[in-house]
Amino acid sequence: MAKHDPSLDHLFTALGDPTRRAILTRLAEGPASVSELAAPFDMALPSFMGHLGKLEAAGLIETSKAGRVRSCALNPQGFAPAIDWLDAQRALWAGRLDRLDALVLGLARQTPTDT
Repeated sequence: MAKHDPSLDHLFTALGDPTRRAILTRLAEGPASVSELAAPFDMALPSFMGHLGKLEAAGLIETSKAGRVRSCALNPQGFAPAIDWLDAQRALWAGRLDRLDALVLGLARQTPTDT
């Protein structure tokens, strides 16, 4: 894995906004039309479409159009790069913390106790 993956920037930028996270939460229940998704938000439709555009560019949602209705659906595979990166970070830090724990325990065994 590259040290700096530009797709991760798009992904974390998309996830960094509460409106976009709310959209993803709604889409986890199933596909919805743009108008259904936009209804709970107090913003102009072009602004809302900008949020959808960022989610789609990050690969988190897919859109389709049937007649005049644009629908959105969650793309679960879009989360894979973030999950992979977070798993790698977790493994890295778990190893570091294990080594630190071993060092502290080793030092504790070497230090005489005052009793």
